[in-house]
Parts: sequence; C-alpha cells; structure tokens
Amino acid sequence: MKNIKFPTAQTILLIIAALVTLLTWLVPAGKYNTLAYDSASNTFIEVAKDETKTLPATQATLDGLSIKIPLEKFTNGDIYKAINIPNTYRELESKPQGLSDFIKSPIKGIIEAADIIFLVLIIGGLIGIINSTGAFDAGIAWLARVLKGREYILIILVTTLIAAGGTTFGLAEETIAFFPILIPVFLAAKYDALVGIACIFIGSSIGTMCSTINPFSTIIASDSAGINWTTGLPGRIFMLLSCLAICIFYIMRYAKRVKNDPTKSIIYDQKEQIEALFGDKKDQTVTFTFRLRLALFVFALCFLVMIIGVSMLDWWFLEMTSTFLVGAIIIGIITQISESDFVETFVKGAADLLGVALIIGIARGVTVIMADGLISDTMLFYASGITEGMSKGLFASVITLIYAGLSFFIPSSSGMAVLTMPIMSPLADTVGIGREIVVNAYQYGLGLFYLINPTGLILASLAVVKVGFNKWLKFIMPLFIVLIVFTLLVMTVSVYL
Repeated sequence: MKNIKFPTAQTILLIIAALVTLLTWLVPAGKYNTLAYDSASNTFIEVAKDETKTLPATQATLDGLSIKIPLEKFTNGDIYKAINIPNTYRELESKPQGLSDFIKSPIKGIIEAADIIFLVLIIGGLIGIINSTGAFDAGIAWLARVLKGREYILIILVTTLIAAGGTTFGLAEETIAFFPILIPVFLAAKYDALVGIACIFIGSSIGTMCSTINPFSTIIASDSAGINWTTGLPGRIFMLLSCLAICIFYIMRYAKRVKNDPTKSIIYDQKEQIEALFGDKKDQTVTFTFRLRLALFVFALCFLVMIIGVSMLDWWFLEMTSTFLVGAIIIGIITQISESDFVETFVKGAADLLGVALIIGIARGVTVIMADGLISDTMLFYASGITEGMSKGLFASVITLIYAGLSFFIPSSSGMAVLTMPIMSPLADTVGIGREIVVNAYQYGLGLFYLINPTGLILASLAVVKVGFNKWLKFIMPLFIVLIVFTLLVMTVSVYL
C-alpha cells in the first residue's frame, strides 16, 4: 500500500471527465431558452430549442419574459452574454456522451482554453529568460536580506495584495504567473512552498469570493439579478476583511511551525526536490548590476502593466500575453542575450509550464462534456427547486451550498452569473429577502468551493510547484471547514438584519 501514489492532476481530471461522461447517461438532458442583446440591430435574440426569434429591445419584452432586469443593463453592455430565461426549462432528447466524446474532450478543452494556455506558455518563456540572466537570483537574495527577521511581512503583504486584485478586478488565472516568481522568495525566507502557494491562491480565492467591485462577478451578477451592484456591498466588505484575517492567521500559524521545525512541513518529503526546482537563493552572491536591476524592473513592470490593462483598459488574454512577450524581448535586449540563446531559453521556459497548460485544457474539457451532454441546465433546474418553502435563514445557507455545488459544473464566475442569476434571484422574492442575498450566496459558494475545485485552477497552480492535490487537501481542509461554518453563519444572520 505504501507504493500506491496519489494520482497526478492530469489523471484526476481524466477520471472526473469519465465520471461526468457517465453522468450524461444518467441525468436527463435539458435546457433553458436564452436571451441575448444584439447592439447592431438594437434587438433581443431569443433562442428556444432550434428556433431563433428576434424581439424588440424594450422593457416590456423583458417583463413579458419574467426577466426583472432594467433594459439599460443590456444596452450599456453590463450584460454582454446570453442569459437563461426563467420558467423556460424543458427536457430534451438525451445526448449521452460516449467513448469518442470522452477522448475528444481534452482536445476540445485545449482549443477552447487556448487563450489562457498561450498566456501560461508565454509567461513560462519570460520566466526562463529572466532566470537565465541571474537578475531574479540577485533580487531574491537582496529581498531575503532585507526581510531577515521580519519574514512574516511577506505573508501579510502577498496575501493582502493578491486579495485586493481579486476583489477589484477578479485576479485569478493571472496568478499562475506568480508561483514560479514568488515561491523562491518564500523558500529564501525559510518557509516551505505550501506557504507561498497558500498566500497566492488563497489570497486570490478570498478576494474573488468576497468581490466588491469585480466586474466579472459582483457587477455582472447584480446586473443579472436586476439590482444595483452597491446593494449588499457593506456585507461583502465585512466578509472580505473577516475571511482575509482568518486566512492570514491560518497561514502564519502554519508558516511559523514550519520555520521553527522544517520536519513539520506537509511537503517535507519534497523539500530537496522543490529547492532544486526553484533554487535556494538565500546564499546567492550574484552581483546586482545596473543591467540586472533594469531587467528586474522591466519584469515587474510587465505585471503592473497587465494589472492596469485588465482593471482599467478592458484588456483580456490577448493583450496580457502580448505584454509578457514584449517584456521578454526587452529583457533579452537589456541583458544582451544572443538571438539563438534567447529562442532556446524562451522555448525551454515555456516547456516547463506545458504540463500546467495541459491541465487547464483538460479541466475545460470536463465542462465541454457537460455542455455537449446538455446536463448543466438540468442541474440548475433541480437546484432551483430545492429551496421551495424554506425559512429565510435556511434559504440563505442552502442557496450558498447549492452555488458551491454548481461551481463544479460551471467554474466560470461570469458564466455562472448570467446562466443562474435570472433563475435563482427571483427565489429571494418568494421568501421575502433582498436579491443581494442570492448574489452574495453565488459569490461565497463559488469562492469556497474554488479552494478545492478540481475543475478550477487549483490543480494547475499545484502543478507549477509539483505539489500533489492530496497534500493541498491536507493543508486546506481545516481552514476550508472554518470558512464554511463562518460563511453560513454570516449568511443566516444577514437575512434578519
């Protein structure tokens, strides 16, 4: 039994894909009608089964379809995806997915996730270039000396800053880039790689879970529920500060234990492997020359430009990927790397993250199977009926848990919002509470399960650092349970305030 190893991330996802394929044979196929706004013709397009209808873009049309969303939310671009129309669910002819569909799903997923996959590969190339210059080693050695005796500041700073990115503009996929950059810093501070993973991933998770002005979750979900995004904002700010404090305390407690006794690390058996992978930079004596400082400045500037672009300039994966590519070229010029060495180093750097890219594609393939098997809307339909006749407090807790479950099938925050909110938010009216409670339940449920959701980003994140999912579960489960209990308590109390 000792020789039995926990499966790799790729194998876990393929097992999940196989189970979901089996699920398409057991769960009835079904779909809601969808409504999308066409700005070119200023009309609504309703898709019902195989029929497409054009409807006037008026509030009367929305009211007639029981969609309690102001017309301007569509016309000003706040809701830019097709939404599900309430009370239109219908069972369809079953579309069970077979062996051929299962085999094709990873390929389809890789094609669908090409934007984020290219981002990861280009970031890998950039990291390969910056590592080859020695600038990163010199910078980390300098930082380790500066923080000596105050390493805990690193935990607070990284977790808080990444949570700030999550709560404001949905910093999530982009954090893949931070692992190979920050893990050596945590190793130099005498922590283990799990501390670095936790600060980055948990920071992002809590930030997006308690989104305040994030357009990809809070704003689009509130718009889809027909309420102003500022409704319920004080409660989300309270949750953000509370959950962030809980998480930082938990990480620091584990970090202190590891620092005092490295054998207490959950991944102690991988200590040498991880240090060999990322390097133990604390004793580096690389001279921090002007060229290296300038290269490191350009490297850091890439991430600053990315954050500004995503949060203020409407950038997405194409622009982000281009930024990192240009950054790699500029660093190559600054450090006078020859053209042939640049290409070879860049390709090797990209290859180091190829496994991560494949995990992202296979995870997307799971959602492809569900979409092709027409079971996602069925899950939503049955989930929406569970809360019938519940008290206010019980409703708030159960709807949060329902969203946690749905996030396995619909891991995209914006996709979850537009598909579920028109169906779920009216349920709040039936129990006499504000629709912001459903918006909060959507965010908290999605965010909580995100911490362990294998169809999300956790497996890809762990793959960067070569840490197994079983070890992450061992680390995160006590915190996960505390956060669930705290969240359900807050949700239950909030409906009576």
